[in-house]
Amino acid sequence: MQLLWFYVAIALAISDEVHSRLVWDYVRDFYIIFGGVVSSSLDSVMEAWIVHEALEALFHFIFVSCVFFSLKVGFLAALIHFLLDVSHSIAIKHMPWLPHRALHFVFESLFFIAVFGL
Repeated sequence: MQLLWFYVAIALAISDEVHSRLVWDYVRDFYIIFGGVVSSSLDSVMEAWIVHEALEALFHFIFVSCVFFSLKVGFLAALIHFLLDVSHSIAIKHMPWLPHRALHFVFESLFFIAVFGL
């Protein structure tokens, strides 16, 4: 139980990679069309981007909830991932893959250490 923070951070990193692979390797065409529909039905690109991040958070919620059999852990994982994606997308325009993964892992780990205790 004391390493739960670490396991959740690892599961969230795996979830992000699974999401990326699924979206860009298997359902890319659908995702692009769906993104166009979402974008055309909303008023701004910012709203479409927030919807995209929210749908990604929903994926992480489902994935992590299934891994840990806990809706609370899934919700917290999705929430911190969503907040990190939004904040670093605003503050940092482009990041290579490895620094992006490291940024997420460090902040998600710190968040879960704070939540689950030392």
